[in-house]
Amino acid sequence: MLLPNILLTGTPGVGKTTLGKELASRSGLKYVNVGDLAREGQLYDGYDEEYDCPILDEDRVVDELENQMSEGGVIVDYHGCDFFPERWFHIVFVLKTDNSILYKRLENRGYNEKKLKDNIQCEIFQVLHEEALASYKEEIVHQLPSNKPEDLEDNINQILKWIEHWVKDHSS
Repeated sequence: MLLPNILLTGTPGVGKTTLGKELASRSGLKYVNVGDLAREGQLYDGYDEEYDCPILDEDRVVDELENQMSEGGVIVDYHGCDFFPERWFHIVFVLKTDNSILYKRLENRGYNEKKLKDNIQCEIFQVLHEEALASYKEEIVHQLPSNKPEDLEDNINQILKWIEHWVKDHSS
């Protein structure tokens, strides 16, 4: 059975991981957190002193994911999207969170002042929505609100419905 590939993207703290894991457990699709994948495989290309984090080796991440992406049925979660091959994804969801809520979430993660400010600005200027629109066909890019538990439930149900329709449309 053919299954779709889904990209969940958005600023850190918007709820990609929570949504992705829950979606995977309810849909049977495979969940891949690119941050975890990079950590496990040490897919890095140096260290960013300013942000105090390793720099992702995007080519190695793509190589690492290529096989399972071509099989289909994968939910990918990452706060960037412009380096994934366009052909990988059937739909892209950009999660969006109100700045005050996002600030609290990132503060709870212990982000330093610069990282906090930059991520909030990233959300204000909708950087990831713009990146998604520049990287994929506009009709497959959708924004979803991610502020409260009810949003999570709505988003899961909406995406599950979409998966169901996609599978129906793509079965012979």
